[in-house]
Amino acid sequence: MADLSLEQADIIARVTLEKARGLDAQPLTVVVLDAGGHVKLAKREDGSGIVRFEIAYGKAWGALGMGISSRGLAARAAKMGTFFNALAAASDGRMVPVPGGVLVRDADNRIIGAVGVSGDTSDVDETCALAGIAAAGLVADTEER
Repeated sequence: MADLSLEQADIIARVTLEKARGLDAQPLTVVVLDAGGHVKLAKREDGSGIVRFEIAYGKAWGALGMGISSRGLAARAAKMGTFFNALAAASDGRMVPVPGGVLVRDADNRIIGAVGVSGDTSDVDETCALAGIAAAGLVADTEER
């Protein structure tokens, strides 16, 4: 499997939002990126805040750009503040280093995209993304490395 398909992206987004409703989460926005960092699909629930797309995108984009989950980025940011200040400047502030940005891997462990979720706590956002990725038959990567 070389690419993340639109069908897989749709499953990821749909199940992510279904999981959120099952958890009675706050309204979410989910962004699915392909391996090149392009938006494959985005969904914003009614009532999700106006900046939630940018946050979800930043979680996914940062994970994809650095090759580790946004949870991993958060752990690194806590240890290397100066580096992350420089990284924020270099990326024009696009990276959001808090949980909720998950790498998507295929069966051969290749990164084929990333999912970013925003709207509830970062842990709930991540939990919902994990459900969506699993439902699409793909592998979620949240390791901190």
